[in-house]
Amino acid sequence: MGADRVFAYGAATGLLGDLLLGDPRRGHPVAAFGRAAAAVERVCRRDHRGWGALHTAVCVGGAVSAAALADRAVRRSPAASVALTAAATWAVVGGTSLAREARAVGRALEAGDVEAARARLPHLCGRDPQALDAGGIARAVVESVAENTSDAVVGALVWGAVGGVPGLVGFRAVNTLDAMVGHKSPRYRRFGWASARLDDLAGWPGARLTAVLAAAAGGNPRGALRAWRADAGRHPSPNAGPVEASFAGALGVRLGGTLSYGGRVEHRPVLNGAAGRAVEVGDIDRAVRLSRRVGLLALGVCAAGRLLVKGRTS
Repeated sequence: MGADRVFAYGAATGLLGDLLLGDPRRGHPVAAFGRAAAAVERVCRRDHRGWGALHTAVCVGGAVSAAALADRAVRRSPAASVALTAAATWAVVGGTSLAREARAVGRALEAGDVEAARARLPHLCGRDPQALDAGGIARAVVESVAENTSDAVVGALVWGAVGGVPGLVGFRAVNTLDAMVGHKSPRYRRFGWASARLDDLAGWPGARLTAVLAAAAGGNPRGALRAWRADAGRHPSPNAGPVEASFAGALGVRLGGTLSYGGRVEHRPVLNGAAGRAVEVGDIDRAVRLSRRVGLLALGVCAAGRLLVKGRTS
């Protein structure tokens, strides 16, 4: 069995595992990587870009090397290769957990329990929930669903198609490291610079594919493409911009605007402001369904792309 079919079968099985089981309850590999990265940080922590680059290289390089060794160990067995790819896919994607947390916030808002929604929101994103009313919470959830569709599902599949199990693991390592040290706080502005820039680079193809698929799978392809073209470039993130703008246009809502992270207020551009309406609680479930469709389409596109490339090079 060729590597192209191994990826297709393994990734499909891994996504099915995520759909049925969600994230592993105990001993999650991503959590283990986070603990290891934190230990490396304690050793090389300096307020300097060079030390931050070393931290990034050690953590990501170590994860990719371990995945490559595991991949090589099972290469002669197609069944074992598919099983390893499936396990890696299940471990690194997070579509079901994303949907579960988003809908939990949505249920609290539907019940009129804003305090419960505020308490649940940190499970999904890093906003300051106390500064948000019901509409602000709903908007934060839709934005988080959009961005994490790229980060937690599509980006991993893209790099899995490119690099197999090491690609899957490497992308998740980069994304996790960015979440740990890549934010622009005084502590990590210099040390986390390398992780943030590497995450921007690794997330670029997945974000564009997510935006394209959101336009194709949503109810308003023209609106999604129009919002992407008009507003994505004004977003401070080169990858969240296209994804959130495309989701906004596909759902017919306005995203962006003023928000607060860790006590720091940011005034982001409004996405799809001319054509969209304010986010409502019911849009959370619509965003989750769109995210699911995008993830399934991404699996098909990535598997087909790998088969096509293999066919041209054989």
